Amino acid sequence: MAHPTTMKCLQPYLSFFLAIVLFTALSSVQAESNLSANDREAIANEVRTELDRLINQEGILDKAIERGIVNFVNKQQALARKQQESASSRQAKNMRTVSPGDDHIRGNPEATISLVEYSDFECPFCKRFHPSAAKLVDNNGGKVNWVYRHFPLDFHNPGAQKQAEASECAAKLGGNEAFWRYSDLIYARTTSNGNGFPINKLVPLAVEIGLDGKPFKQCLESEEMRERVQRDYENGLLSGISGTPGNIFVNNKTGQVIAAAGALPIARLQRIVDELLKTEAPPSRGE
Repeated sequence: MAHPTTMKCLQPYLSFFLAIVLFTALSSVQAESNLSANDREAIANEVRTELDRLINQEGILDKAIERGIVNFVNKQQALARKQQESASSRQAKNMRTVSPGDDHIRGNPEATISLVEYSDFECPFCKRFHPSAAKLVDNNGGKVNWVYRHFPLDFHNPGAQKQAEASECAAKLGGNEAFWRYSDLIYARTTSNGNGFPINKLVPLAVEIGLDGKPFKQCLESEEMRERVQRDYENGLLSGISGTPGNIFVNNKTGQVIAAAGALPIARLQRIVDELLKTEAPPSRGE
């Protein structure tokens, strides 16, 4: 015998199918020629009464139908998301190869997994995402690094563009460590949305982290880093980035990539890393 809890869970579906059976029975009774007119009418009335009871009983039939519609919509949305993610990951393969000599890398340069973030210093979602990306690197014991690339959005300019150029000036004068110290402070202090960190504070911020203010100012005012920022932006577009933070995870051994846009929580980031770590490197020729 079925467990009472199981029967309770099945009740809406049983009622729904019973209603269909009763409706079919009603049609059959009305078509049955061997019964008298009075008998047919009496049976039909009983069937109608039971059918009405099922339809009106606490909205069971309506709820069953509604549940079916919701389940169908959810499945279609999940399928659409999966297809979109697959398309995004295919386009993400256009991303240029991570290079320690050309990229700003946080963590082990030889890590198996790279989180490549196309970002905007004035994006509030990037500000929220920044600590999560740093935590992901810290949590994975050298298996994951974080690559920062620029994607300043037009509606956050001139602030986002100038901050990106300033971070490159910091890298020019102080190397990778200066880039990350400078970037961390901008994200910590900006209020975002285009005017969150005053442009006239970019040079003092460089001095604060120990850089020489005069060459930094010259670098920033000359706009010599504009092309460097633009190169990141154009590669982001080619790789399917349309907003920030635009994240692409890559397994540097297998080449597998997963696009994951948005300020995702650390748990979701870790699941992507774990999925990529499960993939094995392709066998070498001759094996």
